[in-house]
Amino acid sequence: MFIIILFKSLIVGALCGFGLGAGAARMFHAPTVQGMGAFRTLGELNSCEGDPASHFSFGLGFFFNAWASSVAAGAFTQDVDHRIIPHWGVAALMMTNRDVTKTMHDPKKMAIACMIIGALVVAFLNSTTTIVPDTLKTTATNVLVPAANILVNTVMPVIFWLAAMDAGRRAGFWATLFGGLAQLIMGNAIPGLVLGILIGKGVDDNGWTKVTQIMMGAIILLFVLSGFFRGFDLKFLASFMIDTPVWLQGLHNSISGK
Repeated sequence: MFIIILFKSLIVGALCGFGLGAGAARMFHAPTVQGMGAFRTLGELNSCEGDPASHFSFGLGFFFNAWASSVAAGAFTQDVDHRIIPHWGVAALMMTNRDVTKTMHDPKKMAIACMIIGALVVAFLNSTTTIVPDTLKTTATNVLVPAANILVNTVMPVIFWLAAMDAGRRAGFWATLFGGLAQLIMGNAIPGLVLGILIGKGVDDNGWTKVTQIMMGAIILLFVLSGFFRGFDLKFLASFMIDTPVWLQGLHNSISGK
């Protein structure tokens, strides 16, 4: 059984890593070519500024959370796809060449590197899950998962915020603003911090061009829709002891199907 799981994990991990690596690299060539990765993956890859140690440590921080989750619950977290495999693939390529145009931005090299990393990571997570005793799975649930959550929800946002402040006054301002909104609405400041860094550095480099204006509009729309569908507007009014308008409550009820 162990050999079968290991063999299948190598195949699945390799296929997954191939697509992740190529997709993440293609995002750097948009809009001339179509990308197929997550926006936060692009932002987090850029935040490490081409330093292989930073890419490796970034992925390592989420690896323990993913490992604890796979051991305790038997399921992978989204961090395996979005953060661990892409960052470790970049770190492996940049060990010999720190030119991002020939490593992180190269779909072919990223696909091959992430294919190998993906096969190893998925095989490790699945194989350890099958051999870990049930008593240790309980330990993972009660100890490792909360510790990893503290890393993701508390430590990582602080690191991103400090990086934004170091990137300049404009990046620090927008990261602080969007990070605070993301913490209030989504429960995690990292998405807002990454968006703030991108806006701030984009304006620093190119000014308020049509591209940066479209990005700002998309970010505002993202926060508005995210807040609405999470019911943040209702909670906000309730926190100030303001009665919810009938039309607003009716709109929420109609969308949720109540």
